[in-house]
Amino acid sequence: MTATTGPGAASGAGATGGAGAAGTVGATAGAGAAGRRGASGGGGRAARAQAPASTATRVLDTAERLVQVRGFNGFSYADIAAELQITKASLHYHFATKADLGEALITRYAARFLQALAEVDADGAAGPAKLAAYAKLYADVLSEQKMCLCGMLAAEYPTLPTPMQSAVLGFFDANEAWLETVLEQGRADGSLEFTGPARDTARMIVSGLEGAMLVTRPYGDADRFQRAAACLLARLTAPAGGAPAGSTPAGGPARLR
Repeated sequence: MTATTGPGAASGAGATGGAGAAGTVGATAGAGAAGRRGASGGGGRAARAQAPASTATRVLDTAERLVQVRGFNGFSYADIAAELQITKASLHYHFATKADLGEALITRYAARFLQALAEVDADGAAGPAKLAAYAKLYADVLSEQKMCLCGMLAAEYPTLPTPMQSAVLGFFDANEAWLETVLEQGRADGSLEFTGPARDTARMIVSGLEGAMLVTRPYGDADRFQRAAACLLARLTAPAGGAPAGSTPAGGPARLR
């Protein structure tokens, strides 16, 4: 997912703290570049040392978009080099292998996604509103004609290098853990209702939203995703006075509170 505050914003994703992610991406871009930046003494040398970080960010931005549109196996370093008008040697300077690039992409995307979830928590809204905000992160990515980054990578999971596989699983595990907490809190305060363990419902939400994005894509109809997400989440909203929250007396569609 480039989740506005999150992933599209995760280009704007996904998911472990903003500052920590920036540090991780900087480290992934190359210790050598960091060492030169730290060693720079004069203003001219310091200014030149900024270039590697800028190029690394441009590479990450371009690669992220390509993954979200084509998939990880659908582009090469030659594609990135041509688009950014840089040499492949420059790409390898920042990310020695495509696997290194892929791992850095997931780290950055996941950090942004989780930062977006932290902002949702900070708003102090009730469970239904938090779930709606979570679904909106996916909708925002889809509105840019992109897919969730880790959703695309999950489709290619068997072909990914082991570190990337672990990072993809970590993204989904973190999302499910956040949802599990929201669901448990919602069941405790009466705003959400579901049967069975919260973890199972959390997995259902992630699977449902990722699947809805995938099926919506060939139709090119964002409203199709919106309806599917609303239907999925409305079933978790606790009844109020014997009727689904937000429903009309005539039995209209349930809505999140």
